[in-house]
Amino acid sequence: MPQVLTPDEVERYRTRAAAYLEEHRADRLQQDAIFSQLVNVWRHDDVLKELTLHPKIAATAEQLAGFPLRIWHDQMLVKEPNSNAATHFHQDRPYWPHVNDRLPLSAWIALVDVPPERGCMTFLPGTQTVTGLEPQDLSNEEDLFTRDPELRWAPRVTLPLKAGDCTFHSGFTGHMALPNTTDQARFAHVNIYMDADTIYTGAPHPVTDPLHLKPGAKLDHEAFPITPA
Repeated sequence: MPQVLTPDEVERYRTRAAAYLEEHRADRLQQDAIFSQLVNVWRHDDVLKELTLHPKIAATAEQLAGFPLRIWHDQMLVKEPNSNAATHFHQDRPYWPHVNDRLPLSAWIALVDVPPERGCMTFLPGTQTVTGLEPQDLSNEEDLFTRDPELRWAPRVTLPLKAGDCTFHSGFTGHMALPNTTDQARFAHVNIYMDADTIYTGAPHPVTDPLHLKPGAKLDHEAFPITPA
């Protein structure tokens, strides 16, 4: 989806994202020199909260889903410059402690231009129907294809984005990100939406672990707000 953000919004959010990364490097889920993942930034930063709760992006997500959504979490994904490391093919939804959910949906928002050499995404169209796999090992580039060998032959679509562009993909859609071989960091912000009626399984997850939620209950909590209309 082209230009979901205006140029002024891109500059505002990119500048704040870069500063937030420097302020919170110790909080990264990934502690390495080539990739930084920061989760639930919207709960700690008012500027980035605007992006996570952006009404235009939320409205598009609900239109695609066809039913009410909640924020599951957001994440800042930064690929550092001059890295030869790809993010291997995987699905997102198998990692999440969810049941009774319909279409899980992610909005991947480019805060900088993301051509292939800067780490853009490649998708496996049609794989949103593959819903029975266990979580994949991201350190093993073959793991998704070992779990379902037919996916190796699925078509692949690589999608460069300009700053302010956004893709939407199901949590079951297989995808990967190319290495960032440029001299500039790749900044992306991801809004992850879930069915408003999603039930918590009780399985461990960094987002739910601190909340002491009851297994079997709906994820109706201030940490998971209904998306703005």
